[in-house]
Amino acid sequence: MSDVAPLLLCIEKLEKGRVLCIGDVMLDRFVYGNVERISPEAPIPVFQKLSEAVMLGGAGNVARNIAGLGGKTRFISVVGNDQAGRDLTTQIGNLENLDARLITDASRKTSIKTRYIASGQQMMRADDETISPIDENIRKMVLDAAALGLEDFSALVLADYGKGVLSAGIAGELIQIARLKGIPVIVDPQGSNYDNYMGATLVTPNRKELADAIGLPADSTEEVVSAAAQIARQSGIDAVLATRSHDGMTLVRNAHNYKHFQTNAKEVFDVSGAGDTVVACIATAVSAGISIEDAVALANAAAGIVVGKVGTAVAYVEDLTAYLQQQERATGEAKILNLASALDCASVWRKRGLKLGFTNGCFDLLHPGHLAVLSQAKAACDKLIVGLNSDASTKRLKGDERPIQTESARAAVLASLEIVDLVVIFKEDTPATLVEALRPEVFVKGSDYSLEQIPEAKVVQGYGGEIVLAKLAHGHSTSATIARIVD
Repeated sequence: MSDVAPLLLCIEKLEKGRVLCIGDVMLDRFVYGNVERISPEAPIPVFQKLSEAVMLGGAGNVARNIAGLGGKTRFISVVGNDQAGRDLTTQIGNLENLDARLITDASRKTSIKTRYIASGQQMMRADDETISPIDENIRKMVLDAAALGLEDFSALVLADYGKGVLSAGIAGELIQIARLKGIPVIVDPQGSNYDNYMGATLVTPNRKELADAIGLPADSTEEVVSAAAQIARQSGIDAVLATRSHDGMTLVRNAHNYKHFQTNAKEVFDVSGAGDTVVACIATAVSAGISIEDAVALANAAAGIVVGKVGTAVAYVEDLTAYLQQQERATGEAKILNLASALDCASVWRKRGLKLGFTNGCFDLLHPGHLAVLSQAKAACDKLIVGLNSDASTKRLKGDERPIQTESARAAVLASLEIVDLVVIFKEDTPATLVEALRPEVFVKGSDYSLEQIPEAKVVQGYGGEIVLAKLAHGHSTSATIARIVD
């Protein structure tokens, strides 16, 4: 089965995710404009402002992404008694599935990051914020809110941006509380001291953070694996996910247990917040009972979506579904499966409520007559499985000079068709055994057969399936084509 189909099934579980998210919140401000000249005062561009927008940033964007994926989240953070803090409260209040516990500290500024964008590119970023540990009173409020939240949630995300909410040992205390309750902890880390996150289930450093943490390069896969394994071993962390921009992601448990995920991004427009999306997707998936490996695969796809959007964007569950379905349609040879894998794939599709159709043939020298039957078969179902006679089977049916093309070539041609979702090669003279195993809801055969002439009819009728006789496009025949070539 292709790697995509199980992930589509995983998406349906995301709404079961319940994640407690704690970290440094900030207001992301995007100022859009034009640059058409250089200033006469200094060799700098003149930015002409056209519009602006504000979005949740930092840990707030992680919480926003969890909600966008359909999970429920409680968000705990600290804001200042200022307009930015009030703007953040309003932004969070407009989101579904998100319950916020924003603690006000009048001694702090709410973090604001202002990005200036022209011609689709960031020109400059200006930060206005307080960077210092929270005081003891605020610290107690955060820890008390977290302890209460962990009673109702099945995963904890710590989004550390180094502003103070998780500083001075708070991250470590939260990890200990969660792990004592058997709750996985996903950390978006900050700084080079990973002992701050001892006991975490997974940390997600980017390439630069990984290199800074061990003081060595982390460019090649071998270097990334070595660095990540060292961090996991020294800091008592279960696994490290190294995010590597255009080189994808590498999940490392130790030096001998790692898996690489190729990047899914088709076009990179803005990387702002992509790390937030990754950690949010993994936490939501893990809290819904999805394995770490499948959670990372989903997060990799989600990251490929958000870097193609503007600003600190969200990969909504609808985006993720459409994205993976597009990949599924483009898998090519991944559509060619043996019976065992085809059964797995059929099970996934049925759990998604899809109707399975089936047709079969030799399909030697594919012609418009074949396409007519395949098109009608696809119109009668959601997913079309094609049973393909093997070379030996075709030879018995068509004679010693056939097939013209090998079974692998014929399967590849069928798999390249968008209307075909799966190809299974069978060695018997009829696909009766295949049909009995797959039990498609719709069985399609050309109308040159009557029901009495279809060997599989009794099998289909026996389990209550529907038989459809497709109209033929007359004047097309592989045998006739071969005869003309010989003449």
